[in-house]
Amino acid sequence: MAWSSISEVFTSHGPTVIMPTWFCSREWFFHVGRFDEGGKGVPEDLLFFYEHLQKGGGVFRVNQCLLLYRYHPQAATHSVLEETIWNHRVRFLEDRVLSSWTSFTIWNAGKQGKKLYRSLSPANQKKVTAFCDVDEKKIRKGFYTYEESEERPKPKIPVCHFRDATPPFVICVKLDLTGGAFETNLGMLNLKEGMDYYHFN
Repeated sequence: MAWSSISEVFTSHGPTVIMPTWFCSREWFFHVGRFDEGGKGVPEDLLFFYEHLQKGGGVFRVNQCLLLYRYHPQAATHSVLEETIWNHRVRFLEDRVLSSWTSFTIWNAGKQGKKLYRSLSPANQKKVTAFCDVDEKKIRKGFYTYEESEERPKPKIPVCHFRDATPPFVICVKLDLTGGAFETNLGMLNLKEGMDYYHFN
């Protein structure tokens, strides 16, 4: 892989890859399995990209403009719902990372962290040992109750300070939004990206 990190594929914008078939061979295209022609609303390029990675494909960065993409309101991309993309991203994270972890911590006890937790399969929800955060109010409360759960009693997941949390982490904090505070906090833990944590922001 030649982008900054393989884990970028789990983030909301991922690496800057446009239509992965522009620069792959016909043989590789057929090997990956062509596009999902499920119709309007199917993110066929994302699904092809994930399958490309699953089959051992890579990505190489080119520091020049190779394609001029023209935006227009009738583009098919507008038919793909944000929730559809989210669900595919979560399934890819579960298949590629969480399937090999026995437990993990979600870094962010706020909206995005809770949304990720609720989107996980029941088996992966049970692997979540805690949420961690820096927000004293969330930490003081001490736990997150999954109210929508049909389980009785409803699952209660502890919330702790990031320094008290146990890796590995799935990080649901956007980069470059805290004036470097989050990056400093993460750096002080001396963790290895792709082993101890993945970004899913």
